[in-house]
Amino acid sequence: MTAQPSFRRILLKLSGEGLMGQQEYGLDERVVERLAKEIKVAHDAGLEICLVIGGGNIFRGVTGATRGMDRATADHMGMLATVINALAVQDALERVGIPCRVQSAIPMSAVCEPYIRRRAVRHMEKGRVVIFAAGTGNPFFTTDTAAALRAAEMNCDVLMKATQVDGVYSDDPKTNPDAVRYDRLTFTEVLVKGLNVMDASAIALARENNIPILVFSLHAERSLGRVLEGEKGICTIITRED
Repeated sequence: MTAQPSFRRILLKLSGEGLMGQQEYGLDERVVERLAKEIKVAHDAGLEICLVIGGGNIFRGVTGATRGMDRATADHMGMLATVINALAVQDALERVGIPCRVQSAIPMSAVCEPYIRRRAVRHMEKGRVVIFAAGTGNPFFTTDTAAALRAAEMNCDVLMKATQVDGVYSDDPKTNPDAVRYDRLTFTEVLVKGLNVMDASAIALARENNIPILVFSLHAERSLGRVLEGEKGICTIITRED
């Protein structure tokens, strides 16, 4: 794989639902193993890599709140779910020979490091993959916002969001066959059109820090490498107006 030269350090955002595969709950180990192998290819090409992983395959704070649970409590439960996923991906990466560290925004020293920005940067400079868990550590913020925040803090060149489909559509392509797929968008277009890419605070953070977002399918064959190689038609690129 030959990565685009402009990408020196990337943040990969994974949804918890994407790790389920065809299951209704939990982790599909085959998906996690395939993902680890794709990350290894990018890592071996010289990229510095960090990840943010959601927890929706185990528990979603917003869903808990709609069922009467206190929102802050539900969000903290969702953050703990992301730590479980982070440890699973860490294990898969280490099994393919990639040194990896998990840093949690909620300190839990028995299983992972606390989030320390300078330490995370140093890990990546030494060739380690860093997985950021527990979102921002605060309720009422999504893991999308956490991804944009960490991408800015790590001075990443790009935020890559792996989803269930191969880019951004005007509507859900699974339910609307007439949904239009976009190759390129601006941050403003995403907000004005109300496109369901990331929440507004995540988009605003990326725009303010001039971090492009690439949206691609988690499930396509060798998708991460193909996007990094610059293959056309398999992702949506979101950038600033200028």
